[in-house]
Amino acid sequence: MTRNSLIFIAAGGSFALLAGAFLFQAIGYAPCQLCLWQRWPHAAAIVIGALVLAAGFSGRLWAWLGALAAAATGGIGIYHTGIERGWWQGPTSCTGSGDLGSGADLLSMDGPALVLCDQVSLWILGLSMASWNVIFSLAFMAIWIMAARR
Repeated sequence: MTRNSLIFIAAGGSFALLAGAFLFQAIGYAPCQLCLWQRWPHAAAIVIGALVLAAGFSGRLWAWLGALAAAATGGIGIYHTGIERGWWQGPTSCTGSGDLGSGADLLSMDGPALVLCDQVSLWILGLSMASWNVIFSLAFMAIWIMAARR
């Protein structure tokens, strides 16, 4: 496989994961803060792939940057999965242990509801979406690395 083919697969995979995240959001699975953080590196990988494939940017540096983006989202996913499974404490701003203000704030119907990072809203084959993000992101990272080494 050529470098560009591998980049197409890796960036296309990030595009598919990001599209899937938006689809789940559209059907009612609101993302937590960590879910949103996981999206940004996928967006970066897509942009990197587009720069290489459509704009003609070349060189190994771009593939290494794609690998870094995939590693970043995978790392955030590992952190998020650990919070969901109770392996470690998460940020107090998005976990059940956080200070959510007064009771009156919780009863307010104004604004969106807080989605907690330590609560899994959807399990797929025994894994949360954060866990699936880790698996796919690490696979994409490996593909980006293969592209960089070509």
